[in-house]
Amino acid sequence: MPQTVLLAEDDRAIRHALERALTLEGYQVTAVADGVEALAQAHRTPPDVLLLDVMMPGIDGLQVCRVLRAEGDRTPILMLTALVETADRIAGLDAGADDYVVKPFDVEEVFARLRALLRRTSPVPATSVPGTPVDGLRENPQPSSSSFSPSAAFPDKQISAAGLRMDLQARRVWRADRELELTRTEFELLELLVRNAGIVLDHSTIYDRIWGYDFGPGSKNLAVYVGYLRRKLDEPGAPQLIHTVRGVGYVLRED
Repeated sequence: MPQTVLLAEDDRAIRHALERALTLEGYQVTAVADGVEALAQAHRTPPDVLLLDVMMPGIDGLQVCRVLRAEGDRTPILMLTALVETADRIAGLDAGADDYVVKPFDVEEVFARLRALLRRTSPVPATSVPGTPVDGLRENPQPSSSSFSPSAAFPDKQISAAGLRMDLQARRVWRADRELELTRTEFELLELLVRNAGIVLDHSTIYDRIWGYDFGPGSKNLAVYVGYLRRKLDEPGAPQLIHTVRGVGYVLRED
C-alpha cells in the first residue's frame, strides 16, 4: 500500500506542483487549501504524514499542529515555511511539528525529509543488545548514578547518562525527577546523544542518524533543534549537558 500524505497549502500553484510530484514519487496524496480542511481530513482519514504550510488563512499550520497534538495525535508533521528566523522555527517545533522545510525549497529535500520521518515512525524489531554498537555507534552500557536503580528499570527499554533517564518504549525522559516534554525529533536526537554519552558526534553523523540525509554545512536545522533541546534540559545552577565542539559537532556530558 502506498504511504499517505495529507498536504495543506493555500498557494494553488505550490499545492498542485507538490501534489503531482508526491504522486509521481509513489505517495497517495490528499491536498487541501487551508487548516480547517486539513483538520477535517486528518480526523476523517488519518494519513501517514502531514505536510503543512505555516501561513494559511483562518487556521494556520501551527494551529493545526497544536490541535492534533492536544488530541494525542502523533502523526509526523513536516512544515513548509517562508519564515527563516530561528524564533519562527522554534514556534513550529513548540507547536508539535517534527521538521520543517524553508521556502523556496527543492522538492528532493521535501522527499528526503518525508522519507526520514516515515522511517522513524515505522516499527523496527529490537535486535540490539545493551553495551553493543547501535547503528555504528556505541550504546551507553552503564546507567548514571542519578538514574533509577537497575531493579526498577528494564535494560532493554531504558537508557541513562549524565543524570538523564529515557524510557524508549513510553518515549518519556527525565532529568533527575523532572519529566521533559519533547517532540519526536527532540527525543530521537537526545536518545542518540545519551547512547553515545562522552563521544563527540559530528554534524554529518547526527544528520544521517536523525534525518537520514546530510543537508550540508549551510543548514541550521541541527543547531535549531540542539538549541531548543537545551532550553528544555538546562536548569539554573545545574551543569549544561549538551556541549558544542566547534567545527565538529556535539557531545553529551555532565561537567
